[in-house]
Amino acid sequence: MVFESFIEANSMLLWSTFAIALVMGAAVNKTNFCTMGAVSDAVNMGDWGRMRAWLFAIAVALLGVTVLEASGMLTLSQTFPPYRGGSLAWVENLLGGLIFGVGMTLASGCGNKCLIRIGGGNVKSAMVLLVIGVIAYFMTNPFPGSDSTLYSVLFYGWTNPMAVDLGAGQDLGTVFAGAEGAAAARTWIGAALALALLAYVWKSAEFRSSFDNILGGLVVGLAVLAFWFISSNIQLDIDGDMMSMGSYYNQWDFLAESEAGKPAAGAPLATQSFTFINPMGQTLGYAATGFSSALLTAGVMALLGVILGSFLWSVVTRGFRFEWFSSVGDFLNHFLGAILMGFGGVLAMGCTIGQGITGVSTLAIGSFITFAAIVLGSALTMKVQYYKMVYEEDASFAKALVAGLCDMKLLPNGLRKLEAV
Repeated sequence: MVFESFIEANSMLLWSTFAIALVMGAAVNKTNFCTMGAVSDAVNMGDWGRMRAWLFAIAVALLGVTVLEASGMLTLSQTFPPYRGGSLAWVENLLGGLIFGVGMTLASGCGNKCLIRIGGGNVKSAMVLLVIGVIAYFMTNPFPGSDSTLYSVLFYGWTNPMAVDLGAGQDLGTVFAGAEGAAAARTWIGAALALALLAYVWKSAEFRSSFDNILGGLVVGLAVLAFWFISSNIQLDIDGDMMSMGSYYNQWDFLAESEAGKPAAGAPLATQSFTFINPMGQTLGYAATGFSSALLTAGVMALLGVILGSFLWSVVTRGFRFEWFSSVGDFLNHFLGAILMGFGGVLAMGCTIGQGITGVSTLAIGSFITFAAIVLGSALTMKVQYYKMVYEEDASFAKALVAGLCDMKLLPNGLRKLEAV
């Protein structure tokens, strides 16, 4: 996709993203694709149907990325965020993932599910979106009159020094085969992992008989792949020289005749795919400036597209219902969950979609760490909630946490103070 003007190229990126997100929003609403629900079903009921749908989405995205990269149709060397960057911020991936997993459980869903519920009329999720947006914005943008962000004040000083420098990149291909053999290694590793996931998912007769789980995983995986493809293949023809949008932005003063149409930042023009926590902060900034076109990013369009797609499906199926908090406790849980999701999602550089599917499709080690941490954080939160509900006053947080860890075989069973339930 080659364009002669930056405005045309940017419009293509924005509206293509919106269209893909629209389809994804409708499909996720229709199929009840939910990553937190997947963890809940597995932990509380032993039902792995929705977890397999999540893994199916990962497999579809990963296999697609592997094939397109091997054929030269996709380039992920420079992405936003930099999934394959050489600095492995494992502490941030681990801590951010755990915090996000706790938060999404308290707030009744991940970032994507929050948007789906807003489209279906859930006012609780609108509050969650606002709170996440505020936290995410100030995690990446300085406070008024200051050079400090929430990230620089609370995390950078102690988490950044623990990052591991892996040199050329942190994707599995580069780590195992070095920079020269990375491309071939990514092809073999990506294909093997994707096929293994597909085999695990499809061996379940129950999953094979679930149209919604198959459709949800397929659409989400293909949506991630489509966003990767489009954002990677938009180019500008400047007097016969092919340039990416990011390169053009960096040379704006030399190439453009005026400031008209110039975005506020160049990073969001890079190759990218779906993630939802940072875009919530971007959307807040976009709205706070009176909807300045300079702050309209693909992430903002993705967020709006998912909400509208969910809304349209809700209206068509007559499923649109306003929902409010059932109690003060319900409000506090959602409020705290939103705060944790804002911090955790930005710190871990993504959410259940942004790292769990988009990031994993790049084979980035940090994405695998975040994915595991999110699942662990969510599962432990559910265990604690369950034990405290069953044992009431007899179950302190510490006792419930230890019991949950014992249930998950992460601590010896002899340490538990509460009988398994």
